[in-house]
Amino acid sequence: MEIKEIPFSPPDMSLLEVEEVKEAILSGWITTGPRTKEFERRISEYVGTNKTVCLNSATAAMELTLHVLGVGPGDEVIVPAYTYTASCSVICHVGATPVMIDCAQNSFEMDYNKLSHLITEKTKVIIAVDLAGIICDYSKIYKAVEEKKSLFKPNNDIQKSFGRVVLMADCAHGFGATQNGLYAGSIADFTCYSFHAVKNLTTAEGGAVTWKATQDIDDEEIYKQYQLLSLHGQTKDALHKNQLGAWEYDIVSPAYKCNMTDIMAAIGLVQLDRYEEMLKWRHEIISRYDEAFKDLPVRVLNHHNDNHISSGHLYFIRINGINEEKRNEIIIKMAEKGIACNVHYKPLPMMSAYKNRGFDIKDYPHAYHQYENQITLPLYSKLTIEDVEYIIRCFKKSLEECKCC
Repeated sequence: MEIKEIPFSPPDMSLLEVEEVKEAILSGWITTGPRTKEFERRISEYVGTNKTVCLNSATAAMELTLHVLGVGPGDEVIVPAYTYTASCSVICHVGATPVMIDCAQNSFEMDYNKLSHLITEKTKVIIAVDLAGIICDYSKIYKAVEEKKSLFKPNNDIQKSFGRVVLMADCAHGFGATQNGLYAGSIADFTCYSFHAVKNLTTAEGGAVTWKATQDIDDEEIYKQYQLLSLHGQTKDALHKNQLGAWEYDIVSPAYKCNMTDIMAAIGLVQLDRYEEMLKWRHEIISRYDEAFKDLPVRVLNHHNDNHISSGHLYFIRINGINEEKRNEIIIKMAEKGIACNVHYKPLPMMSAYKNRGFDIKDYPHAYHQYENQITLPLYSKLTIEDVEYIIRCFKKSLEECKCC
């Protein structure tokens, strides 16, 4: 069999992105400016919210959201044990205490039945993760929050306006996903996206945060808070500061520097124009995988039914009855055939940073069980039909070689 080289997740770039970046550079405005503001407007229009703030990463979006919500030392934030470190590290950055929740049995989603038991008077936020681009069951999370509403003690005015624990979505994987007719972004209270190079829609690096409109929240005031936090606490961004005679500004807090640039937004605007076609092809690949693997001893995720459509970001496949060692052997067999696979994710309690904080994977058995036999196959919009067929053949062959079927 001739070996094809198939990387795990290269960005889908075209000459259209090149031309838009070129125009941004030649315009003389390359930092946060008109293209960033237009990208924010377009994102809100796409997902059905009033305001969006574009930043340099989803991590920044999550951390600034915790700041906007007044979360800090003495507070607790609930987060899944099965996720990437960014979901949890931002809790540590603001000085709050992460409270990890295990997966439900045979599921990558948190154990919703245990959620209400973890909510205390110190709980201020729950971070849910839309893993692989599949939206969580937010109705169950909201139900748990309402059950413990009487315990909630707000720290600031925005917490007071909610009157309950706030739900923030780590939607790094989920831009474009829908559930019951709603886009990811208009379901959780706050939703944070990633536009990193490996994501469905990329700006090279980048992210954004949007939020549901409610009568108790002033969208313009929230937007202003994000702007201040992302630009050193400066009361004017560069676009307004550079207007004739408008140099003067104030610094209202010693804040951060994590804004999006117009060069990044230029890429994002074109990616958004192309996005529906890219999503369509991702789901075609998923359908081909699902059909090819239906008779194998494996489990795959449900990316599409009457109630939801995922963003098709990652293709998880779990091989029944194997351990970590055998899983890694399969990944090596695939690599020998030129195919780069991945694992999403090693649970946080297995990482030194969190083991050193007292977390132990023995307390999260379902997360470990999901991890030990999980492989992520290539899934991206630049794959051809020939590539997909090759991946399928090689995966089946690798299982045979490792005596898994």
